[in-house]
Amino acid sequence: MRRQTRNQISGPRSALTDFLASNNISAAQIHDDYQRRLREAESQANEGQEERLTDEEYEDNIGETPEERKKRKRKEAATLAKIKQSKEFARRKARRIGEPDDEDELIAREMLKERARPMPGQLENCEICSKRFTVTPYSKTGPQGGLLCPKCSKEVGDKEKKLQPKKKGPRTTRRQNQSDLLDGITQHGALSLVEMCTKKVADNIQDITEFGDLPWQPLRRLSQILSKRRALTPRTLDLFLRPDLGFIDICDSGKLETDDFRKIFTFMPALTSVNLRFAGQLKDDVIDYMLDRNLSIRHLQLDSANLVSDLRWRQVFQKLGDKLETLRLSNLDSSLDDESIEVMCKHCTGLRRLKLTQCWRMCDRSLRAISTLPSLEHLSLDLIQETKTDSLVELVSRLGSNLRSLSLRGFSSADDTLLEMIHNKCRHLRKLRFSDNSVCTDKGFNELFLNWLNAPLEIVDLSSTRDVDNTNPNGPPDAIGLASNGFAALMRHSGSAIRILNIASCRHISYAAFEEAFAEGKNYPNLKELDVSFHGVMDDYLVGRILQCCPAIQKVVAFACFSVREPQVPKGVSLIGGLRTQDSLA
Repeated sequence: MRRQTRNQISGPRSALTDFLASNNISAAQIHDDYQRRLREAESQANEGQEERLTDEEYEDNIGETPEERKKRKRKEAATLAKIKQSKEFARRKARRIGEPDDEDELIAREMLKERARPMPGQLENCEICSKRFTVTPYSKTGPQGGLLCPKCSKEVGDKEKKLQPKKKGPRTTRRQNQSDLLDGITQHGALSLVEMCTKKVADNIQDITEFGDLPWQPLRRLSQILSKRRALTPRTLDLFLRPDLGFIDICDSGKLETDDFRKIFTFMPALTSVNLRFAGQLKDDVIDYMLDRNLSIRHLQLDSANLVSDLRWRQVFQKLGDKLETLRLSNLDSSLDDESIEVMCKHCTGLRRLKLTQCWRMCDRSLRAISTLPSLEHLSLDLIQETKTDSLVELVSRLGSNLRSLSLRGFSSADDTLLEMIHNKCRHLRKLRFSDNSVCTDKGFNELFLNWLNAPLEIVDLSSTRDVDNTNPNGPPDAIGLASNGFAALMRHSGSAIRILNIASCRHISYAAFEEAFAEGKNYPNLKELDVSFHGVMDDYLVGRILQCCPAIQKVVAFACFSVREPQVPKGVSLIGGLRTQDSLA
C-alpha cells in the first residue's frame, strides 16, 4: 500500500537561502530584530525630541509660575540624574580624572545638550546657509553649535585643513650635526647598522625590560647615549647589571641614589673595572660595602665622589693594594688630601695608569709621593693648588724614563727647566700634553723637540701656552709659549707620526710658520684631528694647505678664526668654526 503524503509546493532555492538554513538562521528572526531596532530608534528619537523641547522650555519660558518652575527643575534634576547613571557619562568622567567634582554637573549638561540635537534621519536647517537637509551621523557641528549641511561641512573642513601645519618628515637638523661634530662624531653618510640599532634601543629605553646577551661594545655605547640624554635612572640602571659582566661604565650617575650604587656591587660579583662619573651620592657606607665584597677591582674611575671621606679613601688604597692597575679620580674638592695620596703610593705599587684631575687638596707633597711609584707608565695631573716647579722636575726626573704618556695641565708657574727635564729623561712618550702655561718660552719648546731622542709623538696638546698680557697682544720680544720656532721644531720631530694635534690659543705662531709647515710637498700622513682655534692668522689659504698636506685629516677645529670664511672642504672632512659658526644652528 503506497504511503500517503501531503501535497507540498516547493520552488527554486537560492544559495543564500541554503546558507541561512544550514546555519540555523531564521528569516523571521532577522525581521523581528529589524523591527525591534526600528522601535528603539523611534523611541530614542522621541525621547531626544522631548528633552530638546524640555530644554527649550527651560530657556524660553521666562514668565512661568513658581509651581511650573519647581516642576521644571524636578524634571531637569531627574534627567540629569539619569544621565549621570549612564555608561557614557562614566566614560567621559574617566577621561577627566583629576578635575574638580563640580565637573560632573558640566559633563551631564553637555550630554543633555547633545541629546537635544536632531537624530540621524531627521530634518534640520543648516546653521550657515539655512538650507533644509537630512541629518546623518557624519553631520558636522557649526561655530554656534548647530548642524551643517554637506556643502557647508565640506567648506568648513577645507578651511580647517588649510590652517593645519604641514607635517614634516624626520630629518637631521644642523643643530644635531653640530652636536655630533663637537662630540667627535665626524662620520658622513649613513650610520652603521649597529649604531642605528643602538640609537633605536636608546629611543625606546622605557619599553626595554632587558638587554639579554648584548656584547660589551654596544652596551657601553648605550650607556654613553643614555648618559648624554640624562636618561640613566634607577630603572634603566637595572638593564646594565649583569652578573657575568666584569665592568660597569656609567658616564652620568647624577640621578642614582646611594642604594643604587650598593646594588651595582651586589649584582655584579665579577667586577674588575668600575667607572662611575658624577657619583654625587656615593658615600662611605657604599665604599664599606664594596670593600666587604672582596671584589677584584683592577681599574677604578670615580668622579665627583665628594661624600667619600679621606679615611675611606685610605681604606680603599689599603684594601685594593697591588691589585689596582688604573686609578682615575676627578672633581674632588672636599676629600683626597696629601696624606691619602701618600697612602695610595705606599700600598698601590702596581699602578700603571694614574689620573688626578681637579683635586683641590693636593699640592707638592702629593707630587713627591707620586714620584715614588715604580710601575707608572701613564700619568695625568690637573691640580688646583699652586705647586713648585722643583716638585714637577723631580717627578719627571724619577718617572720620565718609564712614561708612555704625560699630561700636565694647569701648572702655570712651571718654567723651561721642566721642558729640559722632559727632553733629557723621556724616551718612550707617545702622548704629551702641557697646556695652560704662561711662563715657558718658545726657546724652551724649540729645545725640547730639537734632537730629542724620544720617538715621534702621536698625540700632542700644547694649547693655551702663550703670554697673557692682553695689553700687548704681540707678546714680548722673546716669545712666551709655543710660537713659530717651537711649532716648526715640533712638526719636524713628530710630523710623520702625529695623529692628534691641539695648538689652540698659541697665538704667537706666525702666518709664515704655518705656511712653511704646510708648504707644498710637505706630507703628514697620520694627522686626523687638528685644533687651531684662536689663531688670528688662520685663513682659507692656510686651511686649504692643511687639507692638502694631511691626506688622512678628518676634523679641523677653527673657532674664532675670523679669516676662515669659505674654504674648499673635501668630502669626509669636518670643519668646525670659522665664520660659519655665526649662522643659525636651527
